[in-house]
Amino acid sequence: MNAKIPDSKSPETDAARNVDPNAAPKRLPDHVAIIMDGNGRWAQSRGMPRIEGHRRGVDSVRMVSETCTELGIEAVTLYCLSSENWKRPKAELEFVMQLLEQYLVEERELIMKQGLRLKVIGRRDRLPASVLVEMDKTIEVSADNPGTQLVLAIDYGGRDELAMATRSICRDVQAGLLDVDAIDEGTITQRLYTAGLPDVDLMIRTGGEMRVSNFLLWQLSYAELWVTETCWPDFSRQEFAAALESFGCRDRRFGGLSDTPVESTFGET
Repeated sequence: MNAKIPDSKSPETDAARNVDPNAAPKRLPDHVAIIMDGNGRWAQSRGMPRIEGHRRGVDSVRMVSETCTELGIEAVTLYCLSSENWKRPKAELEFVMQLLEQYLVEERELIMKQGLRLKVIGRRDRLPASVLVEMDKTIEVSADNPGTQLVLAIDYGGRDELAMATRSICRDVQAGLLDVDAIDEGTITQRLYTAGLPDVDLMIRTGGEMRVSNFLLWQLSYAELWVTETCWPDFSRQEFAAALESFGCRDRRFGGLSDTPVESTFGET
């Protein structure tokens, strides 16, 4: 791996310590979603400004995208900025926007090398014009890449997304283009930012908080959840492998029954 992981690391979970990060799993999620939490706490615990945590977190983004590409995971969605994050200090938000623009420029070559396809979900109207320019460039040049779809959730809120989809459906009903009785789950799914992507199979949250924070509320309906105390800048390939192993061991019944026990995907450790 080429990703740089900060030297100063928090203790990894027991599950992560016992997993071979280079093992080839037998069963993988099609779609992984990650709440990248703990950047500010990571920095403050080291006597650094909060913005330094965001800067160091880019290394973890690179590691996750590289790993998903190597394993052939269809999509990974990263929660970069929620619609509620605008309540944070202005200086921090300005830095996040600068970091996002820098990422879109500097990582463009790596995105192309890895064959990633960039997609961005969320509102565009509150983002700086310079960010939108670089965002659209990277989306355009990577559109035909064959690899993992890298989805960045920026100025995104799950409730806002559902409200947007509802308004779209109501307009079509008013215009006589859609019958009310024809509305089903598929109708809603097709109106979401994530239309065309599989539902989330595995949702990872770093930083230890036990909540979904208005993230992909519709798409997480049957997702497996995996939470670690590790803050995002310290999230390593070893810990990502532990999350994938945990997913592979779970018996996903979707409300039904299963008589087949699921074995560890990484073998004996």
